Amino acid sequence: MSSVNDLFAEPGREPLAERLRPRTANEVIGQRHLLADGKPLALAIASGQPHSMILWGPPGVGKTTLARLLASNFDAEFIPLSAVFSGVKDIRAAMDEAERNRKLGRHTILFVDEVHRFNKSQQDAFLPFVESGLVTFIGATTENPSFEVNAALLSRAQVYVLNALADDELRELSTRALAAAYPALQLDDSAVNTLVGYADGDARRLLNLIEQSANAAEVAGLASIDADFLANALSLNARRFDKGGDNFYDQISALHKSVRGSSPDGALYWFTRMLDGGADPRYLSRRIIRMAWEDIGLADPRAMQICNDAAATFERLGSPEGELALAQAVIYLAIAPKSNAGYMAYNAARALVRGDKSREVPVHLRNAPTKLMKELGHGKAYRYAHDEPDAYAAGETYLPDALAGTQFYHPTPRGLEGKIAEKLRHLAELDAAWLDEHGSKRKS
Repeated sequence: MSSVNDLFAEPGREPLAERLRPRTANEVIGQRHLLADGKPLALAIASGQPHSMILWGPPGVGKTTLARLLASNFDAEFIPLSAVFSGVKDIRAAMDEAERNRKLGRHTILFVDEVHRFNKSQQDAFLPFVESGLVTFIGATTENPSFEVNAALLSRAQVYVLNALADDELRELSTRALAAAYPALQLDDSAVNTLVGYADGDARRLLNLIEQSANAAEVAGLASIDADFLANALSLNARRFDKGGDNFYDQISALHKSVRGSSPDGALYWFTRMLDGGADPRYLSRRIIRMAWEDIGLADPRAMQICNDAAATFERLGSPEGELALAQAVIYLAIAPKSNAGYMAYNAARALVRGDKSREVPVHLRNAPTKLMKELGHGKAYRYAHDEPDAYAAGETYLPDALAGTQFYHPTPRGLEGKIAEKLRHLAELDAAWLDEHGSKRKS
């Protein structure tokens, strides 16, 4: 009779992820948009003609596996390099090996993992060998290649986007893993759902979690486990979150756009997703304040104050208590009236000034602290607004003469800006009436 320990006996010591690495394209779970019949990589394999490419996607979605499969299908030698551990010397050694392969009648696929970690000169070192056809280049990156891969190298490679695995694909992988490596171990639905949730689209992470679960079950002498066991036995880390990478900026973009779109639920979801992933709340507080000025503006000036107060509250209370203040600021921004009129006005003024010449300050607006300046006419005919009816000098101008009539700020009809728009219309009527009475020329 077999013991509980026998249920978990494993051949070899390779990690589960390595033992289950697909050997054919049909064994790959996920990426059907690339591997299904008639899709790009399926067509490339069928053609038998390798081409240089960049595989772009989050961790654990099969970039290395696909590179190895392509090399196998093209009957080519496979030389892997990791940008984390390799330098120009390693690149040269790889090219020497590729040259030896060519003399033996063998083509070489050069796989560079995390290619975005190579600097410009290191990436440039590949170009002559790619151009000469000595190697077919396959780079893998978790970062946007538009920003992280040299344009010259990028122009010689086709970019393929790999997606995080869907939950049903991860469940299929868990079934395959258990059947292959732990056939006697039973995971109920709650346990599988827990592992799938914390894998967060990452196949390698799922397999590591299954391996850890099996080891924990072996120690506990169990042949069946549930979610409660996993919660006690494993350290389930936060979900995939790429601080400073595309995933990071995609999520802050989603938060900002949810606020702008007046969706408190969407905004709160992305805010908590970022916190859950390890984003610095101070960074989020700065972005929240920016949103108030950019997308709410003068439609609701209270929004800026609420966001500033929330940031100050976080500084005083810290985490997690202070995060509640930031969350409520996010909700307020989402439901507040929206205006980007101030933001647009500022950008328009900056653009005009940047492209315009330096214009003189109109004489009537100049400072006149000395007798000479007064004799030169500085400040002459300036009308002090507080001495005018309604504290408004109707008809007065404040822009350089050549820019008279230029308008940067166009208030919206929403929130407080609706009242601001009404006031500006009233002041424009006063200007028009003054000009009708006094003419367009300034009185001396």
